[in-house]
Amino acid sequence: MRPKSTIATWDLPTRLFHWALVGLFINAYLTFEFGDVNMTYHMWNGYAILTLCLYRLFWGIIGSNTARFSNFIKGPKAVLSYLTSLIRPPSEKHLGHNPVGGLMVIALLMLLLGQGTMGLFTSDEIIVEGPLVFIASDDWVSLAGTLHRVGFWVILGFVGLHVSAAFFYLLFKKENLIRAMITGRKQSHTVPISQSLEKRPLYLAALCLGLAAGCVWLALNIWHF
Repeated sequence: MRPKSTIATWDLPTRLFHWALVGLFINAYLTFEFGDVNMTYHMWNGYAILTLCLYRLFWGIIGSNTARFSNFIKGPKAVLSYLTSLIRPPSEKHLGHNPVGGLMVIALLMLLLGQGTMGLFTSDEIIVEGPLVFIASDDWVSLAGTLHRVGFWVILGFVGLHVSAAFFYLLFKKENLIRAMITGRKQSHTVPISQSLEKRPLYLAALCLGLAAGCVWLALNIWHF
């Protein structure tokens, strides 16, 4: 029997999360630059990003093995070892995220959660106010607005690094990570033979998404009870 040329690595919920977040991030910029004056669509976009990021935190605990944080959050020694292997072959093989990619996942999640949260407290002092401005001091609203503006460029920088890394692997390591996140499969020679994807039921992903949406809704409305 011929060995499989590709091996399943990413479950459907993780892939849908990834590309939905990409779309929402782009749309967040477009609705800010070209949306209505009240920023209604931009705000709804922000709520969706917060929901997705919270969902990913939950899925990172109970999701499929390659989605779980315990699978790819490593210490400095593991990160250094992986970076060294890129320079001095053979490179380490990982079914899911490698240790450096894992750091990028956490960084982007935290930045996007922070960006969305700051947006809730942001005001232009003329027309647009975030939904939680009324519970914050003027100093906090001013700080939140500054962080929200600067945060976009910080996130954009990390996104640039993320995309650059994907092209580095494609051009120099012959690993198509972009295609893998679309199809859910990696080329077999790039992953450990002894590892395989352990999927979790889709209803768990739906529960995580529902819980995340509930948390965002509660954060926006609890102050009105």
